[in-house]
Amino acid sequence: MGMHGSKPRRQAQVLMLGLDQSGKSTLLYKLKYNESVVTVPTVGFNVETLDTERSSPGLTIWDVGGQRKMRPHWKHHYADTAGLVFVVDSAEAGRLDEARKELHRVLKYESLRGIPLVVLANKQDLCGAFSPEEVCRRLEVRRQCEGRRPWFIQPSSGITGAGLEEGFRRMVYLMKTPLRQTQADIQVKMKSKSFRITALLCG
Repeated sequence: MGMHGSKPRRQAQVLMLGLDQSGKSTLLYKLKYNESVVTVPTVGFNVETLDTERSSPGLTIWDVGGQRKMRPHWKHHYADTAGLVFVVDSAEAGRLDEARKELHRVLKYESLRGIPLVVLANKQDLCGAFSPEEVCRRLEVRRQCEGRRPWFIQPSSGITGAGLEEGFRRMVYLMKTPLRQTQADIQVKMKSKSFRITALLCG
């Protein structure tokens, strides 16, 4: 994503949320520094900037802690948010229902009305990880977003880096593209064979 010291003309704030241990900080540092780092649960938030193409806004990413005690504070970061990235641990079946409830709660806020949503179906490198299509179904993303906001599900791995740039490029695209066009694009992309990332550890 053009991370070579070029100065973006303007910055767009992107809020990155998700349950604790979904891999938010890991994937952010992998994307920013191309390094796999051992992280501890985020108490508060991390902020990083990502440069993009000259014609697009740079991104200021707010990675907010996902522990249960932190979630009531998420709403304090909603103002001036231009895009929402919601990170899900695709390999943790037992917490997908909890993730769904939290995502739906976030999307109900008026201050986030209509803003683009990218769901990162993370940890696709683990055996048994649910496909992006299954994550989409279990989170009921289509029902929550169809006709209301641009959205996309992106498979990713914070460990290998797979899908991370694509996910944030998709966010820039959704910010710049009318809702009707993004909906048509989603239909094509969801049917594409390239949509899946094969679990790298499953042989």
